[in-house]
Amino acid sequence: KCIKSSRFIPLEMIDVAGLVPKAHEGRGLGNQFLDELRRAKVLIHVVDASGGTDEEGNLVAPKSHDPYHDVRFLEEEIELWFLNIFKRSWDKIARKVQYEGMDFIRYFDEMYSGIGFMGAEISHAIQESGVNPEKPKDWSSDELAGFARSLRLSSKPIIIAANKADVEAARENIEGMQKELSMPVVPTSSMGEYVLRQLVEEGAIEYIPGDTDFKIIDKSKINRKHEKALEIIREVLDRYGSTGVQECINTAVFEILRKVVVYPVEDESKYADKDGNILPDAYLMNPGSTPR
Repeated sequence: KCIKSSRFIPLEMIDVAGLVPKAHEGRGLGNQFLDELRRAKVLIHVVDASGGTDEEGNLVAPKSHDPYHDVRFLEEEIELWFLNIFKRSWDKIARKVQYEGMDFIRYFDEMYSGIGFMGAEISHAIQESGVNPEKPKDWSSDELAGFARSLRLSSKPIIIAANKADVEAARENIEGMQKELSMPVVPTSSMGEYVLRQLVEEGAIEYIPGDTDFKIIDKSKINRKHEKALEIIREVLDRYGSTGVQECINTAVFEILRKVVVYPVEDESKYADKDGNILPDAYLMNPGSTPR
């Protein structure tokens, strides 16, 4: 769809339940969550930046839980999940590569094609972890764990949606995570985005997802509760530039996956199809793709 010259391209997102400790061992919905990772190219990890939710998902007093722990916890669970999967068939991989002369990257890719690894990601993980792909049988437990960690970094990059940016208690944590973490940390107010979209549907305001501000167009549809919420939302917009929701998606698509928007047309001199629709379609494609 197109809203006032802003084009919105649909993509598939998978909403999965949060992890609990020892999810890689099957606790909670761990297996279901981790199985969904097979389909994901980028993970948007929604973290309560106010510190008001513990690792079990229970509400606690703001600032009583460290959101930085949630970030590391998710990374470790994914890496342990990878590691457990690799260990089950490592002897077979070692034998095929070391004694039968098979190429490690190609064979590893075939073995775990269901997880969605790319050859380039496997190669990058080998370089980063410093292991010898010609002698996997000689890898130590620490080397295999290091390889799993490097493969997680290259194959399942994470963006942190530092949620509850509208809560004052989140401000210090957001600044700390942005300084300490090597991954993108996006200040996010899901509450703010929800309220704004709701008021757009009711015809009370003008707002396009990702905008730095909104405009009230019908005050009669704004009650006192809305007024208070909009005051808080405007503070978030002034401080961070947006609610962060659209920014998380854009970061995943354009900065991590590096997709390019392509607008195919029938006549490039008119930028329109035979019915006169201007740039009627938009596709997300990989850089260097060859159009048919």
